[in-house]
Amino acid sequence: MKASTLMIPDPITINERASIPEAIEVMKVNSIRHLPVVGTNRQIKGLVTLADLRQGLIPSMLGDVTLKDLMIRNPIAVRPDDDIEVVARLIYNHKISGMPVVKAGKVVGIITETDIFRAFIDMLGILTSSSRIDVILGEEADAFKKAVHIIGDGGAEIINSGVTTQPNGQRIHYFRLSPCKTAPIKKALKKAGFEVVAAMD
Repeated sequence: MKASTLMIPDPITINERASIPEAIEVMKVNSIRHLPVVGTNRQIKGLVTLADLRQGLIPSMLGDVTLKDLMIRNPIAVRPDDDIEVVARLIYNHKISGMPVVKAGKVVGIITETDIFRAFIDMLGILTSSSRIDVILGEEADAFKKAVHIIGDGGAEIINSGVTTQPNGQRIHYFRLSPCKTAPIKKALKKAGFEVVAAMD
C-alpha cells in the first residue's frame, strides 16, 4: 500500500506570507490540525500545527513573530509512492502526528497518524466479523506451515496473520480467521504440541 492511497489529496494550505490569526482561522474553519505552508505553485516551505499557532498568537500581537517564525522548516515529508510502512515508521520514530506528501517539491497531499491507524485496522480486519487464535509456534523450521495446515483442516480461512516478540523472547503468532468455532482448532494445535495463548470465536 502506498502513501497516495491513504493521503488526503490536494490538502488545504496557506501561503508563507499569511498572518498567524489567518492560519488559525483556516484551521478552525476546516477542522484540521496540520497546515502545510507553501510558496508559489504550492512549493513546500514548512508545516504548522494548531498547537504551534496558538502558542505564537499572543507573541505575534506583541512583536514581530510571524508564520515563518513558527513553522517547521524542511518538515519530514514522504512521496506519494512511498510504502505505508515507511510512513508509519517516520510518524512513530519522530513522534509526529502528520506530514505532507510531496512530489517534485510540491504539496500533493497530507497524511496523519489517524490515516495510518485506519489503514492498519483495515489490514488486520479488526472491524470485520472474525475469529482469532494466538499461538506460540516454537523454533521448528516448518512450525508455521504446520500450524497453517492444522487451522485449514479445522475449516477456518486465514484472513491475515502477524507476530510479536515478547520480552522473554517468545514469538506469538496471531491468526485472524473467518468466523468459526475455534475450540476444535485449539485442541488440534495443542495435540500437535503448540501452545495456544488465546482463542476468540
